[in-house]
Parts: sequence; structure tokens; C-alpha cells
Amino acid sequence: MREMKAVFQREFQGYFVTPLAYVFIVVFLFSTGIFTFYVGGFFELGRAELQAFFVFHPWLYLFLIPAIAMRLWAEERKTGTLELLLTLPIPIWAAVVGKYLAAWAFAGMALALTFPIWLTVNVLGNPDNGVIVASYVGSLLMAGGYLAIGSAISATTSNQVVAFVVSVVVCFLFMVSGLPLVLDFFSGWAPQFLIDTIASLSFLTHFDAVRKGVIDMRDLVFFAALISFWLFVNIVLVDARRAG
Repeated sequence: MREMKAVFQREFQGYFVTPLAYVFIVVFLFSTGIFTFYVGGFFELGRAELQAFFVFHPWLYLFLIPAIAMRLWAEERKTGTLELLLTLPIPIWAAVVGKYLAAWAFAGMALALTFPIWLTVNVLGNPDNGVIVASYVGSLLMAGGYLAIGSAISATTSNQVVAFVVSVVVCFLFMVSGLPLVLDFFSGWAPQFLIDTIASLSFLTHFDAVRKGVIDMRDLVFFAALISFWLFVNIVLVDARRAG
């Protein structure tokens, strides 16, 4: 745990050495404001709720989270510091989890900075704050899922642009897997259990349930299993790099 904490601190502080952290936070906050007030019509809805705010998070994360994840391992490989990191007396899992948690904490910090809109809706009306808390939790878990996928893909290449594009594609497939557009393609020939499995992998399906204030254990298990699986893949890829 001590080694993982050291990697976490090194990685988290590294975000603020370059303008990356500040650019990401500004873009994220600006984008959420645009989508909430102009696209989602927050004031026009006339309801004391934040559905217009949270409904666009899956689509914002589709591009913004891979932008964070693409540098996690690709930059290490490009600059040659990956070999140095792997020679340190720390377990591979500690390095992978430490870097991942640092990126997740950074994404969580950006999400937390949207608190003024929560204060705004409480000033304007009497919202169900329990639903809002559940939505924030669901949003953070979804960001963690995107990030785990992006981190694993980043470990496969030294090119950050390639890592970004592939991460966006994979995350998009996970996001839309529960939509009729995808399921109708399989419905004509695939067995029902396969269709149900594909539908269960959708980010939108699980996040929509949480966004409505229903925290189902199945949704929590989904995000936990997804994050664990991709972190395991990440560990295997980095370990293979060391062995090679």
C-alpha cells in the first residue's frame, strides 16, 4: 500500500506540473455548462432537478476521460520512463492501481467543481438531494469505468493519439451496447442470453438507473467488475512489457 500511495502522489501531482489539468477542468466545466443550460434547457424545464445536467455525462466522458487516460502509460513508454518505473522495487499492481486512482481522483475533483449548479438548483427550488447524490456517485463510477478502459489501452501503445482514438471507440461500444440500434442487429440470429449479455454491458443502461435515484446492487457490481477486469488487463499488459 505504501508503494501504491507513492505512485498515486507522484501521478496526481504530475497533472498540475503541465497545463493539462487546468485545460481539462476548464473544458469540462465549460462543456457541462453549455450542455446543461443551452442544450438541456435547464431553466426552460422549470423543475428543481439536475437531470439536464447528468444526462449528458456519458457523452462528455466519452471524449474527455480518454483524454486523461491516454497519457497514463503511453507517455511513460514514449519517454522511456516506463522501464525505469518497472525497475523500482514496487509490485506491478501497485503501479497500475496507483496511477489509475490518481487519474480517477483528478476526474472526481473536476466533477466536484460542478457543485455550484447543485447550490443553484437548491436556491431555485426544493430538489430531491438524495437523487442528486446518487447521480454524482453514478457519474463518478462511470468515469472510473471509462478510465479503466482507457488506462488498459494506453498500456498497449506509445502513441497517445492512438490510445485516445481506440479508447473512444471501445468506450462508445460499451456505451451503446444496450440501445435498440445494436440489439436489433443481434435479435434475428443470436440466442437470447447473448442479447441480454450485450445489453447488460451498456454504460447508459446502468447510469440511467442510478441517475433516477435507484442505486441497484447490480449496477454497483457492474461498475466494480468492469473496473476490476480492465485493471487486471492493464496489469497483464504492463507485466508483459517488463517480461519482454
